[in-house]
Amino acid sequence: MELIGPDHDLYDVLRRPAQPQYDAVRPAVIARCRSTDDVAEALAYARSRGLPVTPRGGGHCFAGRSSTTGLLIELSPLSEVSVADGRATIGAGARLAEVYRGLHEYGLTIPAGCGPTVGIAGLTLGGGLGLLGRRYGLTCDRLVAATVVLADGNVVEGDDELLWALRGAGGGQFGVVTSLVFDAVPSPAATRFRIRWARERAAEVIATWQEWAPDAADEVTASLAVTGDRVEVFGASLDRFDPGPFVDGEIDVRDDLSWPELKRSLSEEDDERVVHSRSEFVRAALPRAVIDELLGTGCELNFTPMGGAYNRVPVDATAFAHRDERFLLEHVGTDRDAVRRSWSIAHPHASGHVYPNFPDPDVPDWHTAYHGPNYERLLSLKHTYDPTNTFTFPQALGGAR
Repeated sequence: MELIGPDHDLYDVLRRPAQPQYDAVRPAVIARCRSTDDVAEALAYARSRGLPVTPRGGGHCFAGRSSTTGLLIELSPLSEVSVADGRATIGAGARLAEVYRGLHEYGLTIPAGCGPTVGIAGLTLGGGLGLLGRRYGLTCDRLVAATVVLADGNVVEGDDELLWALRGAGGGQFGVVTSLVFDAVPSPAATRFRIRWARERAAEVIATWQEWAPDAADEVTASLAVTGDRVEVFGASLDRFDPGPFVDGEIDVRDDLSWPELKRSLSEEDDERVVHSRSEFVRAALPRAVIDELLGTGCELNFTPMGGAYNRVPVDATAFAHRDERFLLEHVGTDRDAVRRSWSIAHPHASGHVYPNFPDPDVPDWHTAYHGPNYERLLSLKHTYDPTNTFTFPQALGGAR
């Protein structure tokens, strides 16, 4: 373990999260960990000094939970990707670009997101949506084992109950995950597509999309984004590309990309703006009048289809409880009030459930919103694996101290 304080040359590089609104949060010390033993040593150091602890894989938490004024357990050195018998073992500090490149060498991949710098651990622990999700399920649905360092330094190799909780409850609640094992899938040949229109067409495109995309074939994932000047349907197809009801848009198709290249082509550039976000799952199509209101807020709107393999898993089979949703709607913008207004317009028509990887400090009844009927079981497991409530934050299972 390497302890890095504010005077160290690497301190500012390592402490800086991906979300710029949390850039001012400065840890007392950073523990850069290269092994499970290092993590146990870091936790002992924090206990001896009464420091709060936060593990970090990628640092992308919307609610700033991967930042701390205490001890930051920095896991980026734990980034090895290996494969044996079709199973991928991935260090908790690996980022998605590393994961896709490493697995592609074996002709394999896992269903996960597009952000190249997103950490595999945080993504998995909160669920994990991505281009292969409607075919193979959430990232956490492919998780078959994990190594976890508990608050007292004991190491647990993901027993059945803990593994159930790690599949979608949200990151950093039971211990520090140092490695994850996945049941990998073939790295596919696929077609990347983008279909664009001027923003003036947004209302009709949204109305069509929400009736079509969640019910499309499992091999198709078509998301939708409304930005300042346009509306775009984009994603990937594992079969021959068919634009479905969107033949009148400006169509851009690529079928000559490897899976890592396809993922990279859909990733967004780093955004240095302070951006606010709220989101909810939706179970029925939004009325046209609601769509018109949403488009009047000035916010960016992101629609992610559910359905397919996401919804074929029982609610209690994993900690991820959101198995009856049609799509996820995210409201994004630099104006916090506008984002809240946009969310409030859609909220009466949403399910009230929130994706754990898009944590929302303003969400009402967070127990139900994040965890649904799985909350009581998760709370019991929290008492078992973290009885001292070491891993806590607002809206954590154990409650904030």
